[in-house]
Amino acid sequence: MSRFFRQAGDSDSDTEESDEELLTSGDEDAAAPKAAAKPAMSRFLRTTGSDSSSSDSESSDEDESEMSDEEPTQKKKSRFMRGDSDEDSEDEDVKRVVKSTKDKRLEEIEATGKVMDNGLKINDWVAISNEFDKLLRLVQRQSNAAEPLPPFFVKTLLSLEDSLNAALMKEKEAKKKMNATNARALNSMKQKVRKTAKEFEKEVQQYQNDPEAFEREFTAHAQPADVVALKAKKPKKSADSESDGEPVLDDRFTTVGKGGKAMSFSADNIFKTLKLVHEARGKKNTDRGEQIRILEKLLEVAVTSYQRIRILLALVSSRFDYNSSITSYMPTDLWLSAQHEVDQLISIVVADSSYAVQEDTEDYDELVERHPATESDGVVRIRGSIISFVDRLDDEFTKSLQNIDPHGTEYVDRLKDEKVLYRTISRSQAFYEQTSQSEPLARVIMRRLEHIYSKPDAVVSALESSLASSEITPSVTLASSATTSSLIHSLCVHLYKADNSLLRTRAMLSHIYHHALHNDFYTARDMLLMSHLQESIHSADVATQILYNRTVVQLGLCAFRCGLIKEAQATLQDIFTTQRVKELLAQGVHQQRFQQQLTPEQEKAERSRQLPFHMHINTELLEAAFLVSSMLVEVPLLASIESEEQKRKAISKPFRRLLDFADRQVFTGPPESTRDHIMQASKALQDGEWEKCRDLIQSIKIWSLMPEVVSVKEMLAKRIQEQGLRTYLFTYAPYYSTLSLSLLSRTFSLPLRSVTSMISKMIWNEELSASLDQSTGVVVFHRIEHSRPQQLAQVIADKVSALLEQNEKVLDIKLGGSGGWGDRTGDKGEKRGEQTQERRGRGDRTRGSLRGGPRGRGSRFAQGLGNQMTRVR
Repeated sequence: MSRFFRQAGDSDSDTEESDEELLTSGDEDAAAPKAAAKPAMSRFLRTTGSDSSSSDSESSDEDESEMSDEEPTQKKKSRFMRGDSDEDSEDEDVKRVVKSTKDKRLEEIEATGKVMDNGLKINDWVAISNEFDKLLRLVQRQSNAAEPLPPFFVKTLLSLEDSLNAALMKEKEAKKKMNATNARALNSMKQKVRKTAKEFEKEVQQYQNDPEAFEREFTAHAQPADVVALKAKKPKKSADSESDGEPVLDDRFTTVGKGGKAMSFSADNIFKTLKLVHEARGKKNTDRGEQIRILEKLLEVAVTSYQRIRILLALVSSRFDYNSSITSYMPTDLWLSAQHEVDQLISIVVADSSYAVQEDTEDYDELVERHPATESDGVVRIRGSIISFVDRLDDEFTKSLQNIDPHGTEYVDRLKDEKVLYRTISRSQAFYEQTSQSEPLARVIMRRLEHIYSKPDAVVSALESSLASSEITPSVTLASSATTSSLIHSLCVHLYKADNSLLRTRAMLSHIYHHALHNDFYTARDMLLMSHLQESIHSADVATQILYNRTVVQLGLCAFRCGLIKEAQATLQDIFTTQRVKELLAQGVHQQRFQQQLTPEQEKAERSRQLPFHMHINTELLEAAFLVSSMLVEVPLLASIESEEQKRKAISKPFRRLLDFADRQVFTGPPESTRDHIMQASKALQDGEWEKCRDLIQSIKIWSLMPEVVSVKEMLAKRIQEQGLRTYLFTYAPYYSTLSLSLLSRTFSLPLRSVTSMISKMIWNEELSASLDQSTGVVVFHRIEHSRPQQLAQVIADKVSALLEQNEKVLDIKLGGSGGWGDRTGDKGEKRGEQTQERRGRGDRTRGSLRGGPRGRGSRFAQGLGNQMTRVR
């Protein structure tokens, strides 16, 4: 009993002495006599009813003896009341016994067997069942450590089987049955023992034949564990004494892995260790960092190319397995290590053509070294996939850029790694070109194309410069192609010949994007129309739809930079009508409006599709180009329409909505945002103040982000002058009978030749009821007053024309045509297309300037893209 719980009247017995001896340690306990070992009871725990040892005189004597340093027979203190000096004196002789894991496991097996024996004595089969499960787990650890089966376990198993049989016989004969829980445990033990005996049938048979030989074999295999005595050092020792007191470790201890398996890093057993690592991969509680360290050590001791290839394949896979989360990205240091090892793997297989890494190979023994001489065709084919490693490297790089703050220096530092990644992709392309593997070659070319199709020439040149240090280069490089456009063209042409339709589609969109980026509008437009991608893009995957949206937007910006205002407005209109520009371009998550809640899985999927920040298309610049284009198209149209019903028919609804909102404002302050500049410029253009309109448009700061900003501003000034002239003529034609061409030329700062050309074009298109008098240099206006029946007839003609156009669109969709401009294949389709265009042309001339002019090549392109913009849901 602990002395802290002694009651009054307890005597100091021998049991108390033994308890006190257990609390103390070292050689002092053995040497101290029993009389001196009798402890002094703590005065704080004494009660009034204690025996003679609790008297005041004795307690005072004990206090004096405890306080006195000169007392020769000082009594032992409680270990909880000892000071530092006592602990120092005792720690000098304390020894710690270090037992091996094997000895601890054997002791635990024996202890479990003793608990089972105690359960047999009281017939507690529930406890026996639990302990037997524990015993099986311990034996399994023993076998995992490549150690023989302990004889104690076999002996316990045999005795347990006899006890089970006796208990079952006794249960049958007993009048009073055991409780249900114990009975279920008994039946469960019967099945467990039978299964275990069958599993270890060979060992049990050996033990039954000769128990002594079985035990001798186990003893011979088990090496005695050395006991290492480690003296605890004093906290206050000199440097010399500390160096003398360092523990001496046994050199026979080896590094073990999880489960007690010994890991030997040598060239002889590389494949065995590699197999252990493969078996542990993907299991629960596997230390992935330890696996990577083991494979790195194996790579250091690898001798042959076959060994290095096998280890590198496992090592790169382990690095990718280190981060199993989908949302978080791979650490940069691990990514750089994996990239270096993929480069090393490519170098090995390129340098020695007798080794090949392929996804589909025949089965082979992974524990045996393989040489080219032993193979039938002299090539050792190893199961693996370099293109999968390249894909994962690229995906992890993109994922890291998605998660890093783009406005910090870390993003810029991470972006510098694109150069080494591009080098690895190009090296893998060269490898697949040498081995003539078409399917992975097309995939790796697509990866290379995705890194350069949207970048300026200077960035592409910087990426291509990394190939100079590589020992292998692909067949198509910037040095061999001379220009970036020819490099992109060569890569895309290779993908056009591929069997994979998805790669062909993405290559076509990348090629169009590149042409649009370099202001080659007509080539990009013709490629998009001839590919008919707008018909089937709705059935493509989300990533391809995003690329399609980006291509169409870039095409609209290209038309705007080239001064093709109508084409730019028509191309950008559909994506701005959706009011989800950022989502369709994968530059932002969908805003949850009107109680449309996204599930966590949907939001996570949308975020994973977001493009890195450096690939974004500036949406403010995009909006400025669209609104300016809409202004230059809509304002002359509004001026030409007389009836209110026709004015409600807008070409650009987003622009018309903003313009109506600006008209309702009571007070208009100085412009602040891009929209304010464009709305005030639109009002100035309606009033004929083209100079104010030009100044407002050119003062928008976002134009500085566009290449060739000076030429773009000059183009905008010229277009504003032209549309200002058109608006002026539409607005003030009813108030003039004649108007001097030279006056118009001076008013709008346009050459007389340009003014004459524009007015002639308006008269030819029946937008303006006038005629030119070249002898006097004036334009003569003709007033045509329509009667009420004529106005109603014109309205009916407009509605019938709109209905006919809608029916033709529906018919084209049902027949699988081009869905908008009526150019179906075959003579009949071509004739029908021409008739359709003729009818539309007549309709345009009939209703005057309702649609803003004839349907030329650009308008056909605009209608072709109309309502075909895929919305990513």
